[in-house]
Amino acid sequence: MDQVDQDKLNDLVKECLKGNRKAQKEIYQLYYGKMMSVCYRYCNNRDDARDLLQDGFLKVFSNLNKYEFKGSLEGWIRRIMVNTAIDYYRKNKDVHFVNDDEGYILDNNNAESADSIYSTFGVEIIMEAIQELTPVYKTVFNLYVMEGYSHKEIAEELNINEGTSKSNLAKAKRNLRDLLENKNAQQNG
Repeated sequence: MDQVDQDKLNDLVKECLKGNRKAQKEIYQLYYGKMMSVCYRYCNNRDDARDLLQDGFLKVFSNLNKYEFKGSLEGWIRRIMVNTAIDYYRKNKDVHFVNDDEGYILDNNNAESADSIYSTFGVEIIMEAIQELTPVYKTVFNLYVMEGYSHKEIAEELNINEGTSKSNLAKAKRNLRDLLENKNAQQNG
């Protein structure tokens, strides 16, 4: 982003802090698509993703005074959206993490198989397959693979231990590979 765009964003933030609804709408519209994509990765359907998005933007605008104009505004908003998704899963009583300290480690053959199956499909089909993962596996997968969290950070955010995070990630990858292999078999069968 060039300096002119960054200056415009900073001006929009300052206007939002003054209560300017037009500036709020502009920021909302500017980041709607990207943040909807983030929220959808953590939900089972678009309606839940929209609810997360709305909750996230409410948090964005109510905490905008904490934005320090350091780093990107998009990154700051993304972090709020991810935290909103984490809060959603903390409150959801139906989510249970599999506590398996030994973990499930992919061996090299499985890793190579996963790489080849991923290259078979486009991003859209892979994202659809991710949506089919259980909420627990999808959450850990998204935090680690898509958001770049470490297992330590995931463990802290979700109140689980690192071994559980590693185990859930490995199982998510295995299930994702299985889902894609089944889709591949259906296409070629």
